[in-house]
Amino acid sequence: MAEHKDEILLKVNQVFNPPERVLEKALISAEEFDKIYQKSVEDPEGFWAEQAEKELVWFEKWEKVREWNYPYYKWFVGGKLNITYNCLDRHVENGRRNKIAYIYTNEDNQEIKVTYGELLEMVNRFANGLKSLGVKKGDRVVIYMPLVIEQMVAMLACARIGAIHSVVYAGFSANALRMRIEDAEAKVVITSTWTKRRGKKIDLKSVVDEAVDGLEFVENIIVFQREGDEFELAEKEIDFNELMKNQSPECEPEVMDAEDPLFILYTSGSTGKPKGVLHTIGGYNLYTHVTTKYVFDIHEDDIYWCTADPGWITGHSYMLYGPLSVGTTSVIAEGAPDFPDPGRWWSIIEKYRVNIFYTAPTAIRLFMKYGEDWPAKYDLSSLRVLGSVGEPINPEAWIWYYENIGRKQCSIVDTWWQTETGGHMITTVPAYPQKPGKAGKPFWGIKADVVDKQGNPVEPNTVGFLVIKEPWPSALRTCWGEPERFEKYWNEIPNVYTAGDLATKDEDGYIMILGRADDVINVSGHRIGTAEVESALVSHPAVAEAAVIGKPHEVKGESIKAFVILKQGHEPSDNLLKDIKMHVRHELGSLAVPDEIEFVEKLPKTRSGKIMRRVLKAQELGMDVGDISTLED
Repeated sequence: MAEHKDEILLKVNQVFNPPERVLEKALISAEEFDKIYQKSVEDPEGFWAEQAEKELVWFEKWEKVREWNYPYYKWFVGGKLNITYNCLDRHVENGRRNKIAYIYTNEDNQEIKVTYGELLEMVNRFANGLKSLGVKKGDRVVIYMPLVIEQMVAMLACARIGAIHSVVYAGFSANALRMRIEDAEAKVVITSTWTKRRGKKIDLKSVVDEAVDGLEFVENIIVFQREGDEFELAEKEIDFNELMKNQSPECEPEVMDAEDPLFILYTSGSTGKPKGVLHTIGGYNLYTHVTTKYVFDIHEDDIYWCTADPGWITGHSYMLYGPLSVGTTSVIAEGAPDFPDPGRWWSIIEKYRVNIFYTAPTAIRLFMKYGEDWPAKYDLSSLRVLGSVGEPINPEAWIWYYENIGRKQCSIVDTWWQTETGGHMITTVPAYPQKPGKAGKPFWGIKADVVDKQGNPVEPNTVGFLVIKEPWPSALRTCWGEPERFEKYWNEIPNVYTAGDLATKDEDGYIMILGRADDVINVSGHRIGTAEVESALVSHPAVAEAAVIGKPHEVKGESIKAFVILKQGHEPSDNLLKDIKMHVRHELGSLAVPDEIEFVEKLPKTRSGKIMRRVLKAQELGMDVGDISTLED
């Protein structure tokens, strides 16, 4: 059955040509894209140097475009800049002072608009506030905040003074947050009193209190008190607005080296502990700028909306740094997509006349469930470009998105990339023909291929491993404190970057991503390591052993199923099931809670004791279990 399904998928070759109204406005045509691509892979250094000159402001020019001592690389060596200067100051100096940078809205339809001029002053005041607390270049600051303008201010203020920010999604538990604070040895933690989702206040401050308990190296906790909050702040705690209030609205941007660290973002790996992916300033600024501009085809008067959260890489690259560097106006919306009703997002698009909309397949599938009548109530005619991110989009969801949201008048850019890549790697620009379910072609400067375990290219339409052959400007530089985990990306298959995804490439060079090759589950576009969930399960007093798999899910992409062996003296029951789920929620957060838990007597293992998750998965999905000669039993 599975093979048959794959065959159908691999033959999805329906081609959608871009609508006329998209082509008329497009910054580049398909032919121009191809021509530039050729040039970019034949002479990557010349190409990126030209883009860097044209698109960014540098305080000092680089001495060398790229240095590659395999597997380590540097870009714009010796170049000096500050990413916040490119995101804020230059726009204020070039006549965009009064242009709106962000329009914030929430479930209660409150609205806050902030211009580039105002945002620059807020960032400077907060940066000066951080300096007054002794935060300096190279110090780490962990940010655990809701989707509010103040979170953007906190991130940019760190970058302004050269502090390294590490944003943690505000849905993670105290344990998951503590692990990240400890790993980064954060000097300061910035949080808020609460966020609101589905009409309920979710307390964030108490999560931080628990996470920092006993951590001596955390010197201050900055708390953004939301309206109506008048908390008594304890020792070490400082009010966000008070910290800003008496500061100067001017703060010289720190002169940073192109290779100085910008941020650490933790991502799930196939082993228990998340990896601290480190990105540096110059190459990341350039690559997110160029991809934002051309992949979304952004014009001066566009309104852009990326629905991600800054706790993930999409929020860093395509909600904060990319859009601000390009100088566009972005919408940010706190709260759930379908609350108070399933028309919420479409009403926002109608109200603000959004032109470019970037979301995840999970969200699209959620809306498919509610039916076509909801989006049909709204005027979505302002839309020109629709984007998809976080996981492969299935052809059915692609077509529903195209017909019901884009009304057949928009291009869809399906973007494949990762926390590690920093920016879009494979996609089609809006003027390019699109194939539902296929991400598309490599972006400028990216040499991507689909290969076998030995690194040899596979035949067209054959499943293989997705690899990138040379470093690109926004590639991760290392894994914080664990260089061996970084090196693994380049050593898994010799001499190339291995993405860890299975893919296939058709005769036209379009690449389709089929999902993770390792033990990582993609739930609602978020990578969750099986090992992390298993560790959380096993830390429950009743659990002896656990194995976790991902199962296809019509809304979330994949759901989590756990197989659990109980310790002697414990019997399966509904109460125990609930208790184990609550325990995982406490350990990791709600995203990682298994949808199903099955109590079993034993697990399939190799003779060396490694749990064979693929056997569990094959049995669960009614597929052939394949070669099980290495099983101990």
